[in-house]
Amino acid sequence: MFVASGADWVEICRRTGHDEDAREAESEIAAMRRAVMDAGWDGEWFVRAYDDSGRKVGSKECADGRIYIESNAFCSIAGIGSESGLPVRALDSVREHLDTPYGIVLLDPGYRDYHVELGEVSSYPPGFKENGGVFCHNNPWIMIAECVAGRPERAFEYYRKICPAYLEDIQELHRMEPYVYAQMIAGKGTPRPGEAKNSWLTGTAAWNFIAVSQWILGIRPDWDGLRIEPCLPPSFPEVSVTRIFRGCTYRVTIRNTGRGRERQSIAVNGKPAATSIVPPGPPGSEIRISVEC
Repeated sequence: MFVASGADWVEICRRTGHDEDAREAESEIAAMRRAVMDAGWDGEWFVRAYDDSGRKVGSKECADGRIYIESNAFCSIAGIGSESGLPVRALDSVREHLDTPYGIVLLDPGYRDYHVELGEVSSYPPGFKENGGVFCHNNPWIMIAECVAGRPERAFEYYRKICPAYLEDIQELHRMEPYVYAQMIAGKGTPRPGEAKNSWLTGTAAWNFIAVSQWILGIRPDWDGLRIEPCLPPSFPEVSVTRIFRGCTYRVTIRNTGRGRERQSIAVNGKPAATSIVPPGPPGSEIRISVEC
C-alpha cells in the first residue's frame, strides 16, 4: 500500500513545489520495493507479514495460513516485481489457493489452533471471518489487481461472485438481503460454504464501486483530467457512461472490440486524442468521448 499510494504523494509534492520532499519519498518508496523483494517474495506469492519473533506469516513454510489475499493484492497493484512477472504469478496463486465459487477467501488453509502471536485471525473456526472466510471488502483489491494485469475476464468473474445482483439463484444458501453486501461469506470447509454473514457491516460497496467504475470501466480521475482505460470482458461489447468531473460532464461510449488497452483508440468530440487522459472543459460544459478497445 505504501508503494501503491506513494507515487501520488510524490506527484503532490512536485506540483506544490516540494521537490526535496518528493525526492525523499521516492527514496523511501524504492527502499520499500527492495525490502518486499528481499523479504516478501515466497516463490509463488507474497508473504503476508513477519511476527514479533521474525517468523513468516502467509508463507509456504507455514502449516496453516500459508497464503493471504492482502499482500498479493496490493503488491500486485503496486507492480512490485513486475519486471519478473511476479504480480501475475501471485494472482495465479490466489486463483489456485484462495478462489472459491462464492468469492476469494482471506487466507488458506484456515488456522486450526489459536496462535497467540496472531491473535484474532486464529480465534474463529476455520473458514469463518478473518480465519479463511470470504472477507468481501478485500475481494475488489484482487479485481483491481487483475485489471492492472490486463485480465478483464478474471476481474469481472470475481465481481460477479460476491455481487448481490448476481446471487438471486442461491439465496436459499446465501441467506442475505438481496440488495446488500455481506461482510463475510462462509469459506472452505465450513458446514455451509456460501452462507453470508453480517450485512451492512463492510466497506465492500465502496471498494466495488472503485473496482467497477475506475478499473473495469477504467474511468478514473488523474491529475490533468479523466483517464479512460477500459478493462472490459467480452460479454460487454458496448458501454455508455456519464461522468461529472470538475464541473464538466463527460459522456463516454466504449466499444469493446478485444483490442486491449495497449491498442485502444480514443476520440474527443469527434477528434482523435493522443493520450487516454482527457482534460476537463469549463464548468457546465459537456465532452463526448468515443473509445475503441
